[in-house]
Amino acid sequence: MVVAMTATNADCTTVVQPSLDQLLTAVVQLDTDYCIAYMNTAAEALLDGSRNRLQQQDFFSLFSYSSIDPNTLKQALNDDQSVSDSDVTLVFHDGQRITVELVAQPLKLEQQRIGVLLELRQMDQIRRINQETVQQQQLLAAQSMVRGMAHEIKNPLGGLRGAAQLLASELDDAELQEYTDLIINQADRLSTLVNRMLGSNQLPQPEPSNIHAVLERVLQVARLAGAEQIRWQRDYDPSLPELTMAADQIEQALLNIVMNACEALAPEAGGEIVLRTRIAHQQTLYGKRYRQCAVIVIQDNGPGIAEALRDTLFYPMVSGRAGGTGLGLAIAQNIVHQHSGKIELQSRPGHTEFTLYLPYVETLT
Repeated sequence: MVVAMTATNADCTTVVQPSLDQLLTAVVQLDTDYCIAYMNTAAEALLDGSRNRLQQQDFFSLFSYSSIDPNTLKQALNDDQSVSDSDVTLVFHDGQRITVELVAQPLKLEQQRIGVLLELRQMDQIRRINQETVQQQQLLAAQSMVRGMAHEIKNPLGGLRGAAQLLASELDDAELQEYTDLIINQADRLSTLVNRMLGSNQLPQPEPSNIHAVLERVLQVARLAGAEQIRWQRDYDPSLPELTMAADQIEQALLNIVMNACEALAPEAGGEIVLRTRIAHQQTLYGKRYRQCAVIVIQDNGPGIAEALRDTLFYPMVSGRAGGTGLGLAIAQNIVHQHSGKIELQSRPGHTEFTLYLPYVETLT
Protein backbone atom coordinates (compact mmCIF):
# COMPACT_ATOMS: atom_id res chain seq x y z
CA MET A 1 0.00 0.00 0.00
CA VAL A 2 2.79 2.39 0.79
CA VAL A 3 4.40 1.67 -2.57
CA ALA A 4 1.31 2.52 -4.57
CA MET A 5 0.63 5.70 -2.63
CA THR A 6 4.20 6.92 -2.78
CA ALA A 7 4.70 6.18 -6.46
CA THR A 8 1.46 7.55 -7.89
CA ASN A 9 2.39 11.20 -8.36
CA ALA A 10 4.08 14.16 -6.72
CA ASP A 11 0.89 15.48 -5.10
CA CYS A 12 0.17 12.11 -3.50
CA THR A 13 3.76 11.94 -2.24
CA THR A 14 3.36 15.33 -0.61
CA VAL A 15 0.28 14.08 1.25
CA VAL A 16 1.77 10.72 2.23
CA GLN A 17 5.17 11.86 3.55
CA PRO A 18 3.82 13.58 6.70
CA SER A 19 1.79 10.43 7.41
CA LEU A 20 4.92 8.31 7.14
CA ASP A 21 6.44 10.36 9.95
CA GLN A 22 3.88 8.80 12.30
CA LEU A 23 5.17 5.29 11.61
CA LEU A 24 7.53 3.48 13.97
CA THR A 25 8.98 1.61 10.99
CA ALA A 26 11.83 3.40 9.22
CA VAL A 27 10.93 4.20 5.60
CA VAL A 28 13.59 5.32 3.12
CA GLN A 29 12.91 6.21 -0.50
CA LEU A 30 15.86 5.90 -2.88
CA ASP A 31 16.15 7.21 -6.41
CA THR A 32 17.32 5.10 -9.34
CA ASP A 33 20.97 5.69 -8.33
CA TYR A 34 20.18 4.40 -4.80
CA CYS A 35 20.63 7.84 -3.28
CA ILE A 36 18.28 8.92 -0.49
CA ALA A 37 15.33 10.93 -1.81
CA TYR A 38 13.22 10.82 1.34
CA MET A 39 13.26 9.33 4.82
CA ASN A 40 10.69 9.50 7.59
CA THR A 41 11.33 10.45 11.23
CA ALA A 42 11.88 6.82 12.30
CA ALA A 43 14.55 6.47 9.59
CA GLU A 44 16.30 9.59 10.85
CA ALA A 45 16.53 8.01 14.31
CA LEU A 46 17.65 4.65 12.93
CA LEU A 47 20.31 6.09 10.62
CA ASP A 48 21.32 8.77 13.14
CA GLY A 49 21.03 11.68 10.74
CA SER A 50 18.53 14.26 9.54
CA ARG A 51 16.87 13.91 6.16
CA ASN A 52 18.36 17.25 5.10
CA ARG A 53 21.90 16.06 5.85
CA LEU A 54 21.49 12.58 4.34
CA GLN A 55 19.44 13.52 1.31
CA GLN A 56 21.10 12.63 -2.00
CA GLN A 57 23.71 10.47 -0.27
CA ASP A 58 24.26 6.93 -1.54
CA PHE A 59 22.39 4.77 0.97
CA PHE A 60 25.06 2.05 1.01
CA SER A 61 27.83 4.60 1.62
CA LEU A 62 26.43 5.15 5.12
CA PHE A 63 27.81 1.78 6.22
CA SER A 64 31.27 0.24 6.50
CA TYR A 65 29.68 -3.21 6.36
CA SER A 66 26.36 -4.65 5.29
CA SER A 67 25.47 -8.35 5.52
CA ILE A 68 23.26 -7.97 2.47
CA ASP A 69 25.29 -7.49 -0.70
CA PRO A 70 24.36 -4.13 -2.27
CA ASN A 71 25.02 -5.54 -5.75
CA THR A 72 22.66 -8.45 -5.13
CA LEU A 73 20.00 -6.07 -3.88
CA LYS A 74 20.43 -3.77 -6.85
CA GLN A 75 20.26 -6.68 -9.31
CA ALA A 76 17.05 -8.00 -7.76
CA LEU A 77 15.42 -4.59 -7.88
CA ASN A 78 16.57 -4.02 -11.46
CA ASP A 79 14.86 -7.31 -12.30
CA ASP A 80 11.67 -5.94 -10.71
CA GLN A 81 11.79 -8.27 -7.70
CA SER A 82 11.08 -7.38 -4.11
CA VAL A 83 13.71 -8.33 -1.54
CA SER A 84 13.21 -9.15 2.13
CA ASP A 85 15.62 -10.27 4.85
CA SER A 86 14.79 -10.62 8.54
CA ASP A 87 18.42 -10.56 9.72
CA VAL A 88 20.46 -7.79 8.12
CA THR A 89 23.52 -6.48 9.93
CA LEU A 90 24.52 -2.88 9.23
CA VAL A 91 27.71 -1.36 10.65
CA PHE A 92 28.18 2.41 10.53
CA HIS A 93 31.58 3.98 9.96
CA ASP A 94 31.88 4.83 13.67
CA GLY A 95 31.56 1.12 14.52
CA GLN A 96 27.93 1.23 15.69
CA ARG A 97 26.14 -1.98 14.68
CA ILE A 98 22.43 -2.56 14.21
CA THR A 99 20.35 -5.53 13.11
CA VAL A 100 17.29 -4.80 11.01
CA GLU A 101 14.49 -6.52 9.19
CA LEU A 102 14.58 -5.17 5.64
CA VAL A 103 11.99 -5.08 2.88
CA ALA A 104 12.98 -3.46 -0.43
CA GLN A 105 10.66 -3.05 -3.38
CA PRO A 106 10.88 -1.16 -6.66
CA LEU A 107 8.81 2.00 -7.06
CA LYS A 108 7.11 2.37 -10.42
CA LEU A 109 5.23 5.07 -12.25
CA GLU A 110 3.51 4.12 -15.49
CA GLN A 111 5.55 0.89 -15.71
CA GLN A 112 8.83 2.77 -15.35
CA ARG A 113 10.96 2.32 -12.23
CA ILE A 114 11.50 5.62 -10.49
CA GLY A 115 13.25 4.38 -7.37
CA VAL A 116 13.26 1.97 -4.47
CA LEU A 117 11.32 1.91 -1.21
CA LEU A 118 13.05 0.47 1.85
CA GLU A 119 11.30 -0.50 5.07
CA LEU A 120 13.66 -1.08 8.00
CA ARG A 121 12.66 -2.36 11.41
CA GLN A 122 15.35 -2.57 14.09
CA MET A 123 15.49 -6.01 15.70
CA ASP A 124 18.36 -5.65 18.18
CA GLN A 125 16.27 -5.47 21.36
CA ILE A 126 14.02 -8.36 20.33
CA ARG A 127 17.03 -10.45 19.31
CA ARG A 128 18.82 -9.64 22.56
CA ILE A 129 15.87 -10.80 24.66
CA ASN A 130 15.55 -13.98 22.60
CA GLN A 131 19.28 -14.63 22.80
CA GLU A 132 19.29 -14.17 26.57
CA THR A 133 16.45 -16.66 26.94
CA VAL A 134 18.09 -19.20 24.66
CA GLN A 135 21.50 -18.67 26.26
CA GLN A 136 20.14 -19.23 29.75
CA GLN A 137 18.29 -22.37 28.67
CA GLN A 138 21.40 -23.66 26.92
CA LEU A 139 23.56 -22.98 29.96
CA LEU A 140 21.21 -24.83 32.29
CA ALA A 141 20.86 -27.74 29.87
CA ALA A 142 24.62 -27.95 29.33
CA GLN A 143 25.33 -27.85 33.06
CA SER A 144 22.80 -30.57 33.73
CA MET A 145 24.16 -32.73 30.91
CA VAL A 146 27.80 -32.25 31.93
CA ARG A 147 27.18 -32.94 35.62
CA GLY A 148 25.28 -36.11 34.79
CA MET A 149 27.95 -37.26 32.37
CA ALA A 150 30.75 -36.36 34.81
CA HIS A 151 29.12 -38.40 37.57
CA GLU A 152 28.93 -41.44 35.29
CA ILE A 153 32.58 -41.01 34.25
CA LYS A 154 34.19 -40.25 37.62
CA ASN A 155 32.82 -43.30 39.43
CA PRO A 156 34.37 -45.87 37.03
CA LEU A 157 37.55 -43.80 36.85
CA GLY A 158 37.94 -44.01 40.62
CA GLY A 159 37.50 -47.76 40.47
CA LEU A 160 40.00 -48.14 37.62
CA ARG A 161 42.59 -46.03 39.43
CA GLY A 162 42.13 -47.94 42.68
CA ALA A 163 42.42 -51.30 40.92
CA ALA A 164 45.57 -50.15 39.12
CA GLN A 165 47.14 -49.08 42.42
CA LEU A 166 46.35 -52.45 44.03
CA LEU A 167 47.73 -54.28 41.01
CA ALA A 168 50.90 -52.17 41.07
CA SER A 169 51.50 -53.08 44.72
CA GLU A 170 51.43 -56.81 43.82
CA LEU A 171 53.80 -56.56 40.86
CA ASP A 172 57.53 -57.06 41.24
CA ASP A 173 58.35 -56.55 37.58
CA ALA A 174 59.21 -52.85 36.92
CA GLU A 175 58.27 -53.19 33.25
CA LEU A 176 54.78 -54.34 34.16
CA GLN A 177 54.43 -51.46 36.61
CA GLU A 178 54.88 -49.08 33.69
CA TYR A 179 51.46 -50.22 32.46
CA THR A 180 49.78 -49.65 35.82
CA ASP A 181 51.45 -46.21 36.03
CA LEU A 182 50.04 -45.44 32.59
CA ILE A 183 46.52 -46.41 33.72
CA ILE A 184 46.82 -44.26 36.86
CA ASN A 185 48.18 -41.24 34.93
CA GLN A 186 45.48 -41.44 32.27
CA ALA A 187 42.76 -41.84 34.91
CA ASP A 188 44.09 -38.71 36.67
CA ARG A 189 44.14 -36.81 33.37
CA LEU A 190 40.53 -37.71 32.63
CA SER A 191 39.51 -36.82 36.17
CA THR A 192 41.13 -33.39 35.78
CA LEU A 193 39.32 -32.89 32.47
CA VAL A 194 35.99 -33.79 34.06
CA ASN A 195 36.63 -31.37 36.94
CA ARG A 196 37.33 -28.61 34.43
CA MET A 197 34.06 -29.40 32.67
CA LEU A 198 32.16 -29.22 35.94
CA GLY A 199 33.67 -25.97 37.08
CA SER A 200 33.08 -24.61 40.55
CA ASN A 201 29.62 -24.48 42.09
CA GLN A 202 30.61 -21.64 44.38
CA LEU A 203 32.66 -18.53 43.80
CA PRO A 204 35.27 -17.38 46.29
CA GLN A 205 34.22 -14.38 48.38
CA PRO A 206 33.78 -11.48 45.91
CA GLU A 207 35.78 -8.36 46.67
CA PRO A 208 35.97 -4.90 45.07
CA SER A 209 38.61 -5.10 42.34
CA ASN A 210 39.87 -3.02 39.45
CA ILE A 211 38.84 -4.61 36.16
CA HIS A 212 41.71 -2.90 34.33
CA ALA A 213 44.25 -4.55 36.64
CA VAL A 214 42.64 -7.89 35.77
CA LEU A 215 42.87 -7.11 32.05
CA GLU A 216 46.52 -6.15 32.37
CA ARG A 217 47.30 -9.51 33.98
CA VAL A 218 45.45 -11.27 31.15
CA LEU A 219 47.43 -9.26 28.58
CA GLN A 220 50.73 -10.15 30.26
CA VAL A 221 49.91 -13.87 30.31
CA ALA A 222 48.82 -13.82 26.66
CA ARG A 223 52.05 -12.13 25.59
CA LEU A 224 54.18 -14.58 27.56
CA ALA A 225 52.23 -17.46 25.98
CA GLY A 226 53.61 -16.54 22.56
CA ALA A 227 51.31 -13.78 21.32
CA GLU A 228 54.10 -11.20 20.90
CA GLN A 229 53.40 -10.80 17.17
CA ILE A 230 49.86 -9.59 17.84
CA ARG A 231 49.19 -5.86 18.06
CA TRP A 232 47.41 -5.01 21.30
CA GLN A 233 45.19 -1.96 21.68
CA ARG A 234 43.88 -0.76 25.03
CA ASP A 235 40.72 1.35 25.02
CA TYR A 236 39.94 1.69 28.73
CA ASP A 237 37.40 3.93 30.41
CA PRO A 238 39.27 5.16 33.51
CA SER A 239 36.02 6.25 35.17
CA LEU A 240 34.86 2.67 35.81
CA PRO A 241 34.26 2.09 39.53
CA GLU A 242 35.72 -0.95 41.21
CA LEU A 243 33.64 -4.05 40.59
CA THR A 244 32.75 -6.52 43.33
CA MET A 245 33.82 -9.84 41.86
CA ALA A 246 35.91 -12.97 42.26
CA ALA A 247 38.85 -11.45 40.43
CA ASP A 248 40.74 -14.71 39.80
CA GLN A 249 37.69 -16.30 38.19
CA ILE A 250 36.96 -13.27 36.01
CA GLU A 251 40.62 -13.26 35.00
CA GLN A 252 40.25 -16.90 33.95
CA ALA A 253 37.13 -16.14 31.93
CA LEU A 254 38.80 -13.21 30.14
CA LEU A 255 41.98 -15.21 29.56
CA ASN A 256 40.02 -18.04 27.94
CA ILE A 257 38.42 -15.63 25.48
CA VAL A 258 41.67 -13.75 24.79
CA MET A 259 43.61 -16.97 24.17
CA ASN A 260 40.90 -18.11 21.72
CA ALA A 261 41.37 -14.82 19.87
CA CYS A 262 45.16 -15.29 19.86
CA GLU A 263 44.80 -18.77 18.41
CA ALA A 264 42.39 -17.52 15.74
CA LEU A 265 44.96 -14.90 14.72
CA ALA A 266 47.99 -17.20 14.91
CA PRO A 267 48.19 -18.06 11.18
CA GLU A 268 47.35 -14.52 10.10
CA ALA A 269 49.67 -11.55 9.55
CA GLY A 270 48.64 -8.20 10.99
CA GLY A 271 46.59 -9.67 13.82
CA GLU A 272 45.17 -7.15 16.28
CA ILE A 273 43.25 -7.51 19.54
CA VAL A 274 41.46 -4.60 21.21
CA LEU A 275 40.60 -4.65 24.91
CA ARG A 276 37.86 -2.11 25.59
CA THR A 277 35.96 -1.15 28.74
CA ARG A 278 32.89 1.00 29.11
CA ILE A 279 30.13 1.69 31.60
CA ALA A 280 26.54 0.90 30.57
CA HIS A 281 23.54 2.37 32.37
CA GLN A 282 20.07 0.91 32.92
CA GLN A 283 20.83 -2.55 31.54
CA THR A 284 18.47 -5.52 31.79
CA LEU A 285 20.19 -8.89 32.12
CA TYR A 286 18.10 -12.03 32.32
CA GLY A 287 15.04 -10.08 33.47
CA LYS A 288 16.85 -8.02 36.16
CA ARG A 289 17.50 -4.34 35.67
CA TYR A 290 20.78 -2.84 36.84
CA ARG A 291 21.69 0.80 37.22
CA GLN A 292 25.21 0.17 35.97
CA CYS A 293 27.17 -2.60 34.31
CA ALA A 294 30.84 -2.85 33.48
CA VAL A 295 31.19 -3.72 29.79
CA ILE A 296 34.36 -5.49 28.65
CA VAL A 297 34.88 -6.02 24.92
CA ILE A 298 37.50 -8.34 23.44
CA GLN A 299 37.73 -7.62 19.72
CA ASP A 300 39.94 -9.21 17.07
CA ASN A 301 40.35 -8.86 13.32
CA GLY A 302 40.62 -12.58 12.64
CA PRO A 303 38.69 -14.68 10.14
CA GLY A 304 35.52 -14.78 12.27
CA ILE A 305 33.52 -17.65 13.71
CA ALA A 306 31.73 -20.02 11.36
CA GLU A 307 27.99 -19.43 11.27
CA ALA A 308 27.33 -23.11 12.00
CA LEU A 309 29.19 -22.86 15.33
CA ARG A 310 27.75 -19.65 16.75
CA ASP A 311 24.61 -21.08 18.32
CA THR A 312 26.50 -23.87 20.10
CA LEU A 313 29.85 -22.19 20.71
CA PHE A 314 29.39 -22.03 24.49
CA TYR A 315 28.55 -25.70 24.82
CA PRO A 316 31.26 -27.90 26.36
CA MET A 317 33.31 -29.89 23.83
CA VAL A 318 32.34 -27.57 20.93
CA SER A 319 35.38 -26.07 19.24
CA GLY A 320 36.21 -24.56 15.89
CA ARG A 321 39.85 -25.63 16.14
CA ALA A 322 41.39 -29.01 15.47
CA GLY A 323 42.57 -30.34 18.82
CA GLY A 324 40.54 -27.82 20.83
CA THR A 325 38.77 -29.11 23.95
CA GLY A 326 35.83 -26.71 23.65
CA LEU A 327 35.96 -25.99 27.39
CA GLY A 328 37.37 -22.44 27.44
CA LEU A 329 34.22 -20.59 26.43
CA ALA A 330 31.94 -22.91 28.41
CA ILE A 331 33.98 -22.17 31.55
CA ALA A 332 34.01 -18.43 30.77
CA GLN A 333 30.24 -18.37 30.35
CA ASN A 334 29.72 -20.25 33.60
CA ILE A 335 31.93 -17.81 35.54
CA VAL A 336 30.25 -14.74 34.05
CA HIS A 337 26.80 -16.24 34.72
CA GLN A 338 27.78 -16.81 38.36
CA HIS A 339 28.43 -13.05 38.52
CA SER A 340 24.87 -12.44 37.19
CA GLY A 341 26.41 -11.27 33.91
CA LYS A 342 26.24 -12.39 30.32
CA ILE A 343 28.41 -12.74 27.22
CA GLU A 344 27.37 -11.53 23.78
CA LEU A 345 29.04 -12.52 20.52
CA GLN A 346 29.21 -10.66 17.24
CA SER A 347 31.29 -12.08 14.41
CA ARG A 348 31.90 -11.57 10.75
CA PRO A 349 35.05 -12.02 8.65
CA GLY A 350 37.64 -9.56 9.90
CA HIS A 351 35.76 -8.62 13.07
CA THR A 352 34.83 -10.71 16.11
CA GLU A 353 33.65 -9.23 19.41
CA PHE A 354 32.99 -10.92 22.72
CA THR A 355 31.18 -8.49 25.02
CA LEU A 356 30.94 -9.23 28.75
CA TYR A 357 28.34 -7.47 30.88
CA LEU A 358 29.17 -7.56 34.60
CA PRO A 359 26.59 -5.78 36.73
CA TYR A 360 27.26 -3.71 39.79
CA VAL A 361 25.37 -5.29 42.66
CA GLU A 362 22.53 -2.79 43.14
CA THR A 363 19.38 -3.79 41.27
CA LEU A 364 16.32 -1.75 40.40
CA THR A 365 12.97 -2.87 41.75
